[in-house]
Amino acid sequence: MEEIRLDELLLDTRNHLLKAHPDYHIELLFEQDDSDDDRQITVRGNLYLLNIAFANLIENNCKYSADKSSFVQISFWEKWTIIRLSDDGVGMSETDKKHLFTLFYRGEQEKMAEGHGIGMTLVQRIIQLHEGNIAVHSEQGRGTTFVIDVLLADPGEQDWTAIVIISTMVFVSTLLRFIQEWKANLSSESLLKLVTNTCYVIRPDQPAEEISIAELVPGDIVRIAAGDMIPADLRLIEAKDLFVSQSSLTGESDPIEKCPQPKGKKYSKGSVIELENICFMGSNVVSGSAVGIVLATGNQTYLGTIARSIAGHRAATAFDKGISKVSFLLVRFMLVMIPFVFLVNGLTKGDWLEAFIFAVSVAVGLTPEMFTMIVTANLSKGALTMSKKKTIVKDLNAIQNFGAMNILCTDKTGTLTCDQIVLEKYINADGSQDSEKRILRHAYFNSFFQTGLKNLMDKAILSHVKELSLEYLKDNYKKVDEIPFDFTRRRMSVVVEDRQGKRQIITKGAVEEMLEICTFAEFDGGVHPFSSELKRKAQEISEQMNRQGMRVIAVAQKSYLDKECDFCVEDESDMVLIGYLAFLDPPKPSAARAIRQLHEHGIEVKILSGDNDAVVRTIARQVGIDTHNALTGPELAAMTDEERRKAVGEVTVFSKLTPLQKTQIIALLQEQQHTVGFLGDGINDAAALRQSDIGISVDSAVDIAKESADIILLEKDLMVLEDGVLEGRKTFGNIIKYVKMTASSNFGNMFSVMAASAFLPFLPMLPIHLLIQNLLYDVSQTTIPFDRMDAEYLRKPRKWDASDLSRFMICIGPISSVFDIVTYLVLWYVFGCTSLEHQTLFQSGWFIEGLLSQTLIVHMIRTRKIPFIQSRASWQVTGLTVLVMAIGILIPFTPLGHSIGLESLPLSYFPWLVGILLTYCILTQLVKSWYIRRFVKWL
Repeated sequence: MEEIRLDELLLDTRNHLLKAHPDYHIELLFEQDDSDDDRQITVRGNLYLLNIAFANLIENNCKYSADKSSFVQISFWEKWTIIRLSDDGVGMSETDKKHLFTLFYRGEQEKMAEGHGIGMTLVQRIIQLHEGNIAVHSEQGRGTTFVIDVLLADPGEQDWTAIVIISTMVFVSTLLRFIQEWKANLSSESLLKLVTNTCYVIRPDQPAEEISIAELVPGDIVRIAAGDMIPADLRLIEAKDLFVSQSSLTGESDPIEKCPQPKGKKYSKGSVIELENICFMGSNVVSGSAVGIVLATGNQTYLGTIARSIAGHRAATAFDKGISKVSFLLVRFMLVMIPFVFLVNGLTKGDWLEAFIFAVSVAVGLTPEMFTMIVTANLSKGALTMSKKKTIVKDLNAIQNFGAMNILCTDKTGTLTCDQIVLEKYINADGSQDSEKRILRHAYFNSFFQTGLKNLMDKAILSHVKELSLEYLKDNYKKVDEIPFDFTRRRMSVVVEDRQGKRQIITKGAVEEMLEICTFAEFDGGVHPFSSELKRKAQEISEQMNRQGMRVIAVAQKSYLDKECDFCVEDESDMVLIGYLAFLDPPKPSAARAIRQLHEHGIEVKILSGDNDAVVRTIARQVGIDTHNALTGPELAAMTDEERRKAVGEVTVFSKLTPLQKTQIIALLQEQQHTVGFLGDGINDAAALRQSDIGISVDSAVDIAKESADIILLEKDLMVLEDGVLEGRKTFGNIIKYVKMTASSNFGNMFSVMAASAFLPFLPMLPIHLLIQNLLYDVSQTTIPFDRMDAEYLRKPRKWDASDLSRFMICIGPISSVFDIVTYLVLWYVFGCTSLEHQTLFQSGWFIEGLLSQTLIVHMIRTRKIPFIQSRASWQVTGLTVLVMAIGILIPFTPLGHSIGLESLPLSYFPWLVGILLTYCILTQLVKSWYIRRFVKWL
């Protein structure tokens, strides 16, 4: 605090105002009582703030008078200070004119007489007289809150300008975010509707039909088989070797057997999950088949009641962690910067209220409030674009992993092959042609009578029989029982009986597994012992057809069974081998080209198949995959952990894998820092789909595979997959653009505001200016999701590298600060903005330069090339940034600008502005080139 004579202060204030406004007429009058004590007109306070108070007081008095004149009278009488203003009061009532004065009591207790105060809220409680305080009451101050401008203002003098502007900004920002996220949610919901889980339902007086599980109601009869998701809580009424995985409910990985009648005790204690005759929604059928009645659906199911507790949290991906790191990095900057700005402005300018408001505004400016909206808009835009390319995104966050994928593991069926299996041959056990179609007949019975999931080979058999018009053969037989397929046995059996009562078991499955259960072979009209020579010949027949790219299964039977029901796996013994079926699934014409293009985009393709080694190798060679490094499941199992870890990185073709081995291979690749995608559509692929970074399935897949996948392809083609990968990289690139633009821009603004706060005698910008500038900058970035990416960026997988962000901010951010400070110097020395009277000119100049430099950074950072010349933004980005820049330049010239404390800039300022911005772009491009050479990356 210092001692200040009010008469000298007012004279100095008047001189400054007249210099700035020669057309003003200002008259001052001081009156003292007879004591002739100079202490009456001496105060102790902050000279800067008191100067602001009286400058605003007199300037407003002149501005709103008819002849731009002001008469100020300050009287000191005993312990009262009386301040009067003469004002013809344009727009003021007669009552207001009569009471335009304020009395302050200088004593131990603060008092204020009735009447209108004429000070500024900014200098409230800063004047200290030797006998007490003078509280200056606000009359026409420009606050930034509803409390100051309206609730605390005198009747008829409320100022709604700032409130309307800030409310509009909040509304526009909220509306933009709401619209973008609403559109994103609509897009996601419409895309997910394209992928539905269905079930077979039987209703009274209606044929069995396949419907969406959403249409199920209690009382429906549902048929389930291997690969199906349990669509509701069911009570079983029929079941055959039904094994269900309840891992999503209990955490137990082992399948549980279910049956219509509980075994053992009639009553039992324990969890409801342990009920043997109830299947619960959320579990899935591993093997067998069943029929059940729906007890509960949706939220009324057991799963629905515990949904909150089992929902849990998805493991954070590298992308999630990167987003969090950006947010926390900016928060740390704010925690450092905001106290600094607050303290510097409070100490240098003495007005702690204004310092606090300004610091809060700076915090708002540093906060990337559009961050969530931009990220969501990018992801939803990517998902919508991918849907047009026949790729449905179930989890928006999976898009980033799609672009980061550098290894794709896939089964060969349907992706590398045409997925249109045809039955090529059916031959006898000795290799001769089956002219009597006996093998075909037995295979047909097996495929037709089974109730489990019919695979492509079953469908090929049924189709071939239909073409030959042999479907009538089934009419002479009835089904007695079946032993469902499982991935351990790799075979399935049905038991049939003809009209004469002859009962036989017919089994078909993988050749090796079938040879293990056969002790006889039938050919040349007789049954022969299955000698080692016959077994060797059988393996040769199979391998020969495998080398031709055909898939081979064996068919066996056993007749004259004594057993009548309850057949089990143990009954699959002492079988008679009757022959083989050979199927052809040729490679897709597009497969080789798709694999070549995936390689060009940095993605290595590995085949993970449960099929025969020879078949897999043949298909792999035909589509251009190197088969020199090939491995089978048994060979993999025999390796040590270290050998296995090395092999998965080198081997490109895996065959005869179990479902568990597929999961192990993916996990080992992930340990080596690869981003692994897995494309599968079978029951045995569910675990691998969950383990992979990006699970990919197809619309025709079994329910459990679709449920486990992040991405659904509407077309089973690697070309479709490549389009999705590129879109994922484009989406990720646009998100990274925004992150780096925001982080570097905010980091640069931090230095600019700190420098301005420390050295300028006034605020570089008012809080309302910062908020409007921030809103316009955010609006300019809303079209980033529609921007294009350079072709070079899309050629390699892109993973989130959080370590690069801090380095990028430190190198790029301060460039804008350099030119902000240059702008300060130009406004200070060239345009003479060195005093309070010229602060609005200074604020207007920096408002425009700051907004334009922030907007230009969008174009500078979006590409590693030279912007506007070598790489141009999309028309949406270019159009909106130009519009925002134009609005920013025009605001100071409009009534809106004047109402928020900006003023029209002289035309001589704009050549300086163009030079500053042009130099800024050139220096940014030079630093960009150095950065790319030094760190070999940009986005």
